[in-house]
Parts: sequence; C-alpha cells; structure tokens
Amino acid sequence: MVTFGGLDEPFSRFDSARILIWPIPYEATTTYGRGTIDGPRAILEASCHMELYDEEIGGEVYRLGIHTLPPTQLTGPPEQAMHQLYARARELLEEKKFICALGGEHAITPPIVRATAEVYPRLSVLQIDAHCDLRPQYDGTPYSHACVAARLVDICPVVQVGVRSLSVEEARALADLPVKVFYAHHIVGRTDWIDAAIESLSENVYLTIDVDGLDPSLIPATGTPEPGGLSWYETLTLLRRLAEHRHVVGMDVSELSPIPHLHAPDFAVAKLIYKTLGYVFRRTLLEG
Repeated sequence: MVTFGGLDEPFSRFDSARILIWPIPYEATTTYGRGTIDGPRAILEASCHMELYDEEIGGEVYRLGIHTLPPTQLTGPPEQAMHQLYARARELLEEKKFICALGGEHAITPPIVRATAEVYPRLSVLQIDAHCDLRPQYDGTPYSHACVAARLVDICPVVQVGVRSLSVEEARALADLPVKVFYAHHIVGRTDWIDAAIESLSENVYLTIDVDGLDPSLIPATGTPEPGGLSWYETLTLLRRLAEHRHVVGMDVSELSPIPHLHAPDFAVAKLIYKTLGYVFRRTLLEG
C-alpha cells in the first residue's frame, strides 16, 4: 500500500504515529465532473515525491510519525454511508491521534465533524470552499456534497473562506445561520481579512478544505471549478496563522478529481496537506 510521503518504518507505524492519514474514496453524489473516488490515491502517490524537510518551519513533521490507514470503503445509499463514516470516525478518535481525512467528495465531512464535536467541546469549522454548500437537500438527499455546510451548522458554527458561488436560496438563508462568509471577491489578493476570519472561530477548530476553494489555475482537477479562488500563498498564510492562534483538532481535504498525465494538482494538494501538518505541529517540532 502507498503511504503518505512514501514513509516506511519506523515513521509509518500506527502505534507510535502522532498523525493518521485516512483515505475515504467516496463518490456518490457528485453532479458535474466526476473522479473524486480517485483523489485519495492520487494524493498518496504524489506525496511520495515531496521533499519532507520544510524550509519554512525548519523541520520534518514526518518524524512525529504519519500512519496511512487502509481506505474506508463506504456502502449503501448516502444516509447509510454517513452512519458508517461517523462510526469509523468515533473509533479513530479514541486513538487520540491527529486525523487528516482524504476525500472523495466533500460529503465525507459532516459525520467526521459530528464525531469530532463529541470529543472536542466548543468546536467550530473553517471551510475553504468555492461554494456555500448550504442547500437543505440536493438531488433528493440531504447528504449531498452540495449540503455539507447545511449539515455542519446543525453541529457547530462555520466560517467559510473563498466562496464565490451560491444560490439565491442559500444567500437568503445566511442571515439566520451560524455561518460567517468571507467571499472571494472581498479577500483575494489581500491578507488583512485573515485575522477577522480566525477571530470568528472558537478555540477548537476543525479544518475542511475543498480544493475548489483554490483558484483553478492552481487546482484545475476538481469537479466544479470556479474561477477567482485563493492563491497558494494566501492559503498558506491563512493556515499558518490559524495554527498559531487556534487549536486545530482535525482536518480533511476533498474534491480532487485527478486529470490523467497532469500531476501538478495532485502534488499541490499533497504538499498543502504536508504544509498544514507542519503548521499544526510546528511548536511540537521546535520543542523536540
């Protein structure tokens, strides 16, 4: 099995690892471009070609141990699959390790957040995304990728960054929901909004990244690309400051739909994950 970063023993051992990489190749409700089922595999394969020293933090986060779990194969209709995912998330959280889930489609997020909120009180979610995802249901199911935030607000408050696509119904509903939106047209090309976004979050934060939140010039390999998203360094600045000022307790990255023979998006997502882990564990690395 391909491991994140191509790690071997002793850095990939489950019992000593501080970090779990959890592949979830789930694709059931996508409505435009397909291929998210191959996203976790592509991320893992690309990660094997990264340099594991991070010059920004001056360390190697892999030395804390990163274990790659076998892929979780979900079965049945979306409601059944979400129950399976919640149960598995509860099991993994009992291991008291940092979990980074790899989608698959973005529908994987709410059951993981529900399980996380039962372990970490006063949780909030930072959602990097091109879409509000606040539809009560879509294509006959409330568990669609288009309903992610609608399910999240039943659990905890949400701060959205990079949004540039929503329906009129979603726009009208926002005033009555525990959601704060930082629209792309207000923030792209600036960094003065980052502190406001972080201050809108509680102490414990779950991070969910839909890769379409980044500009498609950087990540074209996604099912519903929207022009005008976040750049690489804008995203890294946000994630670095988030880790400096809040307790990031878990994360997922979703909606990568690999394009054959185009490796750059896969590599960028793998690198984004590794950079984020470095930010989250920077203090631990420096103290060690």
